[in-house]
Amino acid sequence: MVETHEVDRASPVVPIRSLGPRHRGRIAAHLVALDAQDRYLRFGYAATNEQIQRYVDGLHFERDDILGIYNRKLELIAMAHLAFSSDREHFSCAEFGVSVLKKARGRGYGTRLFERCVVHARNQGVEMLFVHALSENTAMLKIARKAGAALERAGSETDAYLRLPPATLDSHMSEMVEEQLGLTDYGLKVQAKSFWSFLAGVQEVRQGVRAARHQSAG
Repeated sequence: MVETHEVDRASPVVPIRSLGPRHRGRIAAHLVALDAQDRYLRFGYAATNEQIQRYVDGLHFERDDILGIYNRKLELIAMAHLAFSSDREHFSCAEFGVSVLKKARGRGYGTRLFERCVVHARNQGVEMLFVHALSENTAMLKIARKAGAALERAGSETDAYLRLPPATLDSHMSEMVEEQLGLTDYGLKVQAKSFWSFLAGVQEVRQGVRAARHQSAG
């Protein structure tokens, strides 16, 4: 197995926040927005909307961790699922899965989510991180390979194995800072969206008043 590399300090800062049960609606909307090919690469089959909803309804937030990246419109544009093993014999193992909307590709979001999940997994005592993907999912496999994972291909599927070093004070502090950054960024985006909605309402009222004046003047 290959030891993971430390997170590249030159990586761009991307606010990432943890998602909970109250975000199920946005998680579902994100996954439903994936086209047939992206659903196939993410789930290993062309999942229907109903299958996606069952997946979302079955998310174990008390056991697993879901992380996401929001845009200014509070649309979930990238999401990672870090699933921890429920088997006592493999309690130190976890699996990583990710999806990024097409319009948000090419910005390194998949890599940043992977890096964040690596740090979080280390801090939770995970020793081995797995990525199970279709062999044609070159983007996902590139992320794993770049991190130093060992890849084993079996026909149409490929497994990546990444051995994680023990947690350190730096890894714990790094996660705390990134989590706070994600929460702060999300809060600012919520306020901004609310403010712009308020301004839009004011503009609508003003236009209505102007129209009424013109009618009365005529």
